[in-house]
Amino acid sequence: MRITPAFRQITITYKNNKYLNMKLVKFILVGFIFGIVLTKSEAVSWYRIYEMFQFQSFHMYGIIMVAVLTGIIGIQIIKKYNLKDYSGTPIHIADKEPSTVRYLLGGVIFGLGWALVGSCPGPIFILIGAGFTTVILVLVGALLGTFLYGVLKDKLPH
Repeated sequence: MRITPAFRQITITYKNNKYLNMKLVKFILVGFIFGIVLTKSEAVSWYRIYEMFQFQSFHMYGIIMVAVLTGIIGIQIIKKYNLKDYSGTPIHIADKEPSTVRYLLGGVIFGLGWALVGSCPGPIFILIGAGFTTVILVLVGALLGTFLYGVLKDKLPH
């Protein structure tokens, strides 16, 4: 796989590596299971997201709190046991620079986008796979926003 000009050139050879192919299959299966769990828990439901932003239901807040707690525990396990990724490289999680304005601004922009679209970027592919073809517009917007960030990154305060 080769990704060029605007991005760093990445070359991955995996056609002859059966071990890596099996690992990729495992990741795909985990992704499918994660998509099913999100769908069955109604975390991808526009109505549930609408309820959350109207403060009418605890459902989504509960899911988000479980996700945050799981992430905190996972990061602590990675740091404590110096875990490695699938290729054997140690996982290093750099400390964040203390800053309030950029996190607040980023959170507000992300939250506004989430509220306007009615979907977090995470389940975009799940919703497309479930047959909600209008979410393709959300995918295009997410890709455009990512591209614009890449273009403007050096001009933004970090």
